[in-house]
Amino acid sequence: MLLTEAGMDFDVKIVNIVEEYPADLPIEKVALYLAQRKANQFPYLKEHELVITADTTVVIDDRILHKPKDETEAYEMLWKLSGREHLVITGVCLKSRDKVISFDDLTRVQFKVLSEKEISYYIQHFKPFDKAGAYGIQEWIGMIGIHSIEGSYFTVMGIPIHKVYSHLNEHFA
Repeated sequence: MLLTEAGMDFDVKIVNIVEEYPADLPIEKVALYLAQRKANQFPYLKEHELVITADTTVVIDDRILHKPKDETEAYEMLWKLSGREHLVITGVCLKSRDKVISFDDLTRVQFKVLSEKEISYYIQHFKPFDKAGAYGIQEWIGMIGIHSIEGSYFTVMGIPIHKVYSHLNEHFA
């Protein structure tokens, strides 16, 4: 959606990687590492092809909140985020046949104290099992629960489109 709204024409290609990373990798570099791993799934690109890959991590208490496996895990994640600040880091890799540019972006997100009823409603109605940290900022929980952000809203959505646009113009135009 964000790439389309930014006026970009593209095709979506799905890659499945195991989202593993070295244990000694600094936590703030995990999203970038995973975005680069995704880009490496495209070793042979044609002359005018460009691949954009991204990965987003939600970090609280020096721990990454991955995608929840079930309702219980989603509830636990949202309860942990409730009333607290956390970091959202999105790593991006832009890759052509001749060039690779990688970067990341960080946004601080502050949730209000969420009630059990609000958390349960969100999980039951929005099924956030495909989202790091068990939430989407653009969904109901973001609308009613996020008190403030410091950084890019779009980074929290999953791609810092302002940086993608800038790097595309600078390095691939």
